[in-house]
Amino acid sequence: MSGGHADVNRFDSTVAHPARRYNYWLGGKDHFAADRASGDAIEAAMPTIRLMAVENRMFLGRAVEFLARQGVRQFLDIGTGIPAPGNTHDVARAIQPATRTVYVDNDPIVLTHARALITGGPEGAIAYLDADLRRPGDILGHPDLHATLDLTQPVALLLVAVLHFIRDDEDPQGIVDKLVGALPAGSYVVASHATWEHQTPEAIAELTANNRDGRFVPRTGERLAELLHGLELVDPGLVSVSRWRADGAPHPRPSIEDVSCNGVVARVG
Repeated sequence: MSGGHADVNRFDSTVAHPARRYNYWLGGKDHFAADRASGDAIEAAMPTIRLMAVENRMFLGRAVEFLARQGVRQFLDIGTGIPAPGNTHDVARAIQPATRTVYVDNDPIVLTHARALITGGPEGAIAYLDADLRRPGDILGHPDLHATLDLTQPVALLLVAVLHFIRDDEDPQGIVDKLVGALPAGSYVVASHATWEHQTPEAIAELTANNRDGRFVPRTGERLAELLHGLELVDPGLVSVSRWRADGAPHPRPSIEDVSCNGVVARVG
């Protein structure tokens, strides 16, 4: 595995970070008091938030498995979070042993875990980039990306539970367009995005109060589709992550209201 060097001066355990908060909701151990306090406050407003995290993780696995079975052997996973069972490369390699994966995140603790837990196999390769989705040029120009992936061949771009941390004033459309524009025909985009479109006004008010810095931006399914304009949606289209190709998932499936997260896989023409 290759990877960049995180700036340890960025690490602040007193400020909640999405990757560690997500780890907390999934039942992991890599989080701090600030992450737990933030996660608990959000859970108080939306009691099914842990269910959302679990269902989103399951969606990731199903989407990666689907693409690997389509013959995709390259994955660019941005906003990967702390390594856990069901990592992108684990799922893909079970089907395509020669899979090559690049992970991207901007939390130093994620880099530490990635170095310790993610190892390349004899056929595939893995790289980890300490980079920020808000600066897509840094990702696309990183030498470790080009050493690992061949951008003349199909790539699966994963933007799973990360776009909702890009504010409107940070040009989410421009970010998506730049990343997609670097992909050759036959590539895919996997995206999931939290939404409040199924929440009550009371819950939205409480969730808004816990989002003081505006870092979290829920968007409707319609808005997520707009961010992926020009791409061909793979059946069943843009749906709740709990409904995307979930025939083999545990039943009964949770309601779209409880999950409140949309997911989609789209093909680059």
